[in-house]
Amino acid sequence: MRIRLVYRQSQLFYILTIITVLLVTLCSVSFASDNVLSDTAVVAVKLDDGPHVFLETDSTAIVFYYCNEAIESRTFVYTDTLYFSGFCNDTGFQYVVPPFNSEFLPEVYIGASKIFAISDIHGEYEHMADILRKGGVIDSDLHWSWGDGHLVVVGDIFDRGDKVTECLWFIYRLEQEARVLGGRVHTLLGNHEMMVLRGDDRYVNEKYLNGIARNSRIRHQDLYSPDMALGRWLRSKQVAIIINDILFVHAGISPIIVDSGLTLNDLNCNVHTGIDMRSSRLAFSEPVKFLLGSLGPLWYRGYHYEMENRYPKATNTDIDRILTHFSAKAIVVGHTEVDSLCGLYDNRIFAIDVPVDKLGSLQALLWENDHFYCVNGDGKLVPLE
Repeated sequence: MRIRLVYRQSQLFYILTIITVLLVTLCSVSFASDNVLSDTAVVAVKLDDGPHVFLETDSTAIVFYYCNEAIESRTFVYTDTLYFSGFCNDTGFQYVVPPFNSEFLPEVYIGASKIFAISDIHGEYEHMADILRKGGVIDSDLHWSWGDGHLVVVGDIFDRGDKVTECLWFIYRLEQEARVLGGRVHTLLGNHEMMVLRGDDRYVNEKYLNGIARNSRIRHQDLYSPDMALGRWLRSKQVAIIINDILFVHAGISPIIVDSGLTLNDLNCNVHTGIDMRSSRLAFSEPVKFLLGSLGPLWYRGYHYEMENRYPKATNTDIDRILTHFSAKAIVVGHTEVDSLCGLYDNRIFAIDVPVDKLGSLQALLWENDHFYCVNGDGKLVPLE
């Protein structure tokens, strides 16, 4: 990300003489000190992007950016943990890439004191940071301040917006900071993560296709391949988890998943299998093919409306069966946009994907003391009763 601050001053000397002084100051901006949504005029240079970290070997990494219309890269030798400072307008930011753990994260968590959930960020870095700050999850310097609380990002960090990389590294860092203080950050896979990882670029912002992908000659999906730091990290993430008997999943759980007897582990393992599966094999692989389709946890919209010739709108009986099957008391979903964060089916379903352009902010779901709240863009809590 390259950010340019432009200040203009003009003075009139005498009647016939006008001297205009244009002062351009280029500032390095750290994510850790970025004044999100400030009143200062900030103009982002369109195509700059990074860092991306290619893990060449177990001890050598190549870090690269698209910066100032060129690919800039540096090679780092490390043991266990990779440390490096940003070198493209993020020089104040320190990156830490810990050793990769190939084991899947837990699927069920109990005893969380509080839960904060957001969804469908779509590269809107400023809006994401703003709602987290308003909700007390991060402080004014954008560091974790949620203590032992849990933050859930319910899918769709990717696509549409032009600050996807910033969002990913920000969440990546918060995950590390939260663990130190006894908290947790859960990043769930959404349909747009799956699209990018499988090479579907239809909704990728042109900044990435025309910038770093074109100039590095690395396909956009390969920026998130298994030998890239962010690619490995994304492949460690779940599709669905349960915290305090609340099921979090990007799109939803369809009744046919219950009919099929699929468990939470089945959902997570099969979707992970599908990430790097060739289309020829995927076409004949069940239940992977089914779970990546319209009735799967990444695409289902039946809590909101019927899909003609595909499936009907879920009934109250369907919701009862789904909750019973997964031993849950509520389900939190994104994916399908609602006018404002709300409870459906007598607050057994919470829909949290909201129109940022219309509202001017994200909204978040807060669970605390066994009560659910909507956190508005101004930080006010609205009980969902």
